[in-house]
Amino acid sequence: MNTPASSIRPGQPWLDTQGKRIQAHGGSVMYLDGTYYWYGENKEKTDGKNGIWHWGVRCYASTDLYNWEDKGLIIPPEPEDPNSSLHPSASMDRPHILYNQRTKKFVCWLKIMNRDKTQTETVLTADHILGPYTKVREGLRPLGMSAGDFDLAVAPDGKAYYYFERVHSETICADLTDDYTDVTGYYSTHFPHAGPPYVREATAHFCRKGKHYLVTSGTTGYLPNPSEVAIADTWHGPYTVLGDPHPTDPSHTSFHSQISSVFQVVGKKDLYIAVADRWCPQDMDVPYDFTREMFEYLFQGRREEIPALAERYGIQRPAGDRERDTSIADYVWLPFRFEGDRPYLDWHDEWRIEDYE
Repeated sequence: MNTPASSIRPGQPWLDTQGKRIQAHGGSVMYLDGTYYWYGENKEKTDGKNGIWHWGVRCYASTDLYNWEDKGLIIPPEPEDPNSSLHPSASMDRPHILYNQRTKKFVCWLKIMNRDKTQTETVLTADHILGPYTKVREGLRPLGMSAGDFDLAVAPDGKAYYYFERVHSETICADLTDDYTDVTGYYSTHFPHAGPPYVREATAHFCRKGKHYLVTSGTTGYLPNPSEVAIADTWHGPYTVLGDPHPTDPSHTSFHSQISSVFQVVGKKDLYIAVADRWCPQDMDVPYDFTREMFEYLFQGRREEIPALAERYGIQRPAGDRERDTSIADYVWLPFRFEGDRPYLDWHDEWRIEDYE
């Protein structure tokens, strides 16, 4: 058994109640009937050498947001089917789950990076957040697009929205069908960029006091970069970019992390938590300027110049995403601070839910 925790320590190994590393990466938190459920990619077998990208979707439960009980794999991998989007070698990322009040189903979307470099979605449904889940769509190309990192959100009236990166292009907000398993065809476009590393991905949506916020990262793989936050009056915007919510971070790496979701703590007046992964704890000495230039080179067809770039910065070129040991990735959970409508994230070595009204 693990010693019970009484605080959140960003960037430190976070252990479950059995003393094992929590494996809920690219994750989200859902509150149901007095319990929080934290689910995400299970990276326990991903050492960067064995070809395993994931080992399903894992879920944890907590009543205090400090101590998390492992509830097991809610979506297991399918190692016997090499063509399955859930095969361990398939690049499955960022599960997001909504509850549909009309159908009484939990609906999970998964992003799949395919071998041909396209990105598609797998959609599953279940009667309980802990499953079992059944595939209802596989190989889905929403709006006919290659769809990258995303978030799902539901309005008080039950209408749901899908925010995603149109790969290496722009951000899309699309309406979901009534059963939340597809898009209707109606969508809006936001934040167009010519290409990585400036294209926005890892969209995280939240609402506060009638405003809609989108938190995004740049496109630099697992290597961190500056986040951006944007604000709007409606689900589809238009969104106004406010800038990096980490203004006190001298590294310009979002405190060496990438935000995957934001949730409001039930019973607190104004406490919103950014859920982020520190994918590369072993590469915190890699400067963002190197990362930015490296990705510019990659997408300008200048790959052969990267060794000289690394030499200029006096560092070794970091491992690629598929060669990285993400089983030891950590988490950075931080509370938002608001000045009017503008959100900020400050660093805390340690913080407590109880310190907020």
